[in-house]
Amino acid sequence: MIDAGYTVVDFEEKADVYIINTCTVTNIADKKSRQMLRKTKQINQKSILVACGCYAQVAKKELEKIPEIDLILGINEKNEIVKHIENTMQSKENITQVSEVANQQEFLDFGTVTYTEKTRAVIKVQDGCNQFCSYCIIPYARGRIRSRNPKSVLEEIQKISLQGIKEVVITGIHIASYGKDFSQENAGYYLIDLLEDIEKIEGIKRIRLGSLEPTLITKEFVERLSKLTKICDQFHLSLQSGSNSTLKRMNRKYTTEQFETGVKLLRNAFPSVHLTTDIIVGFPGETDEEFNQTYEFLTKINFYKMHIFKYSPRKGTVAANMPNQIDGNQKEKRSNLLIELSNKNEENYQKQYIGKQIEVLFEEKEGEYLKGHTKNYMVAKLKTEENLENTIKKVEVIGTENLELICK
Repeated sequence: MIDAGYTVVDFEEKADVYIINTCTVTNIADKKSRQMLRKTKQINQKSILVACGCYAQVAKKELEKIPEIDLILGINEKNEIVKHIENTMQSKENITQVSEVANQQEFLDFGTVTYTEKTRAVIKVQDGCNQFCSYCIIPYARGRIRSRNPKSVLEEIQKISLQGIKEVVITGIHIASYGKDFSQENAGYYLIDLLEDIEKIEGIKRIRLGSLEPTLITKEFVERLSKLTKICDQFHLSLQSGSNSTLKRMNRKYTTEQFETGVKLLRNAFPSVHLTTDIIVGFPGETDEEFNQTYEFLTKINFYKMHIFKYSPRKGTVAANMPNQIDGNQKEKRSNLLIELSNKNEENYQKQYIGKQIEVLFEEKEGEYLKGHTKNYMVAKLKTEENLENTIKKVEVIGTENLELICK
C-alpha cells in the first residue's frame, strides 16, 4: 500500500481504506473480527472496508451478510490487495475474491518480508498444514503444506542484511514440515538445511525460530542446530496437553514421553535455553485426572513461559462434535491455575540472571529506558541516553520488574 502511494494512519483516524486482517483460530477471534468490521465504517461511511485473512477464507458467506464490508479477500488474494482495492473503488460494488486453497500445491512467493521492528524481520518460509489436529480449523483455512523455494528465502535475507537488520525470525504455519513437499531440484532439503545456509549470511546476527512441532526435535536435528552460532536459544514447542489420553483425542502425533525426550536434547545442547509452549485447557472430555496430569507434567518440564488457551469449539472440526464438552467455569479455573504457574516460572527464571552479564539487542525507546531482547527472548531495559537502537550490547542485570530485566 505504501509503495502504491498510500499513507498509513492510526486506526482510529479517518481514512479512505480500512483493512481488517482477520483471524479464525478460535470462536472469540471470529467474534472480534466481526465486531471490528462492523465498528470501522462508523469512522468514515464513505471508506472502503476490506476483510482479508483466515476468517475471510473460511467464512466468506457470513461476511457477505455484513453490509458494511466492500471487499472480501482470501489468503491468496490479499497478496494483490492494492489491485483489488482500486477495482472496488472504480466499480463501487461489493466484491468477494476468495479462491480455494485445499488443492494448492505451490507456495505463493512475492519475495516480500514482514518487518515487525527496525531490528527484526519475520521471514515466512512455509504455508499450510497437514496435521489435522481435531480442534484446529487452520488446515481448512490455509490448505496443505507448501514450502518456499530456498533460493528465494536466502536472497531475501541477503537483501535485508544489507539494510542493517540484525535478527530474522523464520516462520510459517507449520515450519517443521518445511521441505517435505519439495521434489526434483530441492528434494531432501529441509528446515535444518535452510538454517545452516542462513547462518552463512553476513550481517545477520540472530536466527530465531517460530513455533515448532515437537516431533521435529530429534537427536540429529539438535546436533546440527547446536553448531549454529547465530541460532537463538529460545524455542516454542507446542505441547497443548500434558495428558497422553487428551493428546490422543486432539490427534497430536506424539506422547508426553517423546516430548520430554526432545526437551532433554535441547537442554543438553543449549545450557541457557528458554522453552515456551501453548496449552489448551478444557478440551472435550478432559477429566480432573487428565488436567492434574497436565499440571504435573508442566511443573516437571518447567517451561519459561506458557500461553494458556481455554478450548473454543470450531465449527467444522472433529472436536466440536465430541461429547463431554467442558463447562466454562471449569475452564476458567484450570486456566487460572496454569497462568499462575507460568508467571511463577518466568519470575524464577529471571531472578537467576541478577548479577549476570547478558547480551541484548536493543530495539526501541520507552520513557527513560531503552528496551530490547536477549538471545533467549527475555525483555531487558536499560536506562541510558545513548542511542543503542539496533545495537547488540552486553549489560549487567541488576533486578527484575513486571517480568522484565532491569540492566545497567
